[in-house]
Amino acid sequence: MRVLIIGGTGFIGSFVTPLLAAAGHEVTVLSRGAATAALPAGVRAVPGDRQRLEERATELRAIAPDVVIDMILSSGRQAEALVRTFLGAAGRIVALSSIDVYRACGVVHGLEPGPLEPVPLTEESPLRTRLQTYPPDRIRMLQRVFGWLDDDYDKIPVERAIFAPRAELPGTVLRLPMVYGPGDPLHRLFPILKRVDDQRPVIPLCASMSQWRGPRGYVENVAAAVALAASSDVAAGRVYNVAEEETFSECEWAQQVAAAAGWRGDVAVIPDERAPTHLRGPGNTAQHWTTDASRIRRELGYREIVSRDEALRRTIAWERAHPPAQFDSAQFDYAAEDAALRPRGR
Repeated sequence: MRVLIIGGTGFIGSFVTPLLAAAGHEVTVLSRGAATAALPAGVRAVPGDRQRLEERATELRAIAPDVVIDMILSSGRQAEALVRTFLGAAGRIVALSSIDVYRACGVVHGLEPGPLEPVPLTEESPLRTRLQTYPPDRIRMLQRVFGWLDDDYDKIPVERAIFAPRAELPGTVLRLPMVYGPGDPLHRLFPILKRVDDQRPVIPLCASMSQWRGPRGYVENVAAAVALAASSDVAAGRVYNVAEEETFSECEWAQQVAAAAGWRGDVAVIPDERAPTHLRGPGNTAQHWTTDASRIRRELGYREIVSRDEALRRTIAWERAHPPAQFDSAQFDYAAEDAALRPRGR
């Protein structure tokens, strides 16, 4: 099978590419970065800019890929350009989306009126009615990390564009969780690990945030799901949630990460009214994002290839070796945390 991967050297793509190459597929990667030097033997690199895809349309169409995997779609505009480029030249598109398409995301951010959304979220759960959930300052922050992110980031228009051609260019959409692992540009484990390595005796959590549940996935396992969906014709026209089977609360997750890092302190829950600002949740934490990812397991036979214990071990080792060059020191206001942890009146 001929596979073209857009973003095949990034956080998740760098694990997808070798999986498909090892399975014997003919893999080509479109990338503008220097990381192409580390591609597996036999993988071809085609230089190009995701934001100017149609300028390379003739060359890309000549590859005649059976499957195009786009790891870095962020807007309807990008997805429409992708479809125009490969309509009539490719067999299928596999697009990475996000759990944040669900109405539950809008409820958390206070943008969706009405009651809480029932969980677990399945592929049939209602989507958001409002687009562009994240405020401009959040988008600008993410753009400093992900250079390919559009100003009008939203995965709902991405999905609509991918499925628009239907039989002429079938699509497959994977709705991803919060992904952690080696190479994580967001350093999701860093806030816990820094407190562990700073030898803090207690890791405090705001009460409302401590109970919130959201889906996670280790990067190599998520990559295995992407490779499986690309390799299976059964996936044509389908949407799949991708997430670990258990959805832990923030408190449970912090305890697991800290224990895996060799820490023997306590995780303490602080009442909301006493919690420092930097520990408080961003919205309505009564709305969980617990996710049902049984469809991809049932239809495609997906299973995680790395255990959670090993996933945490690998991630912690990478995080400790590659701490973020810059971070907001205000999120580690230990004096405020100590004050909130002290019994009242002392």
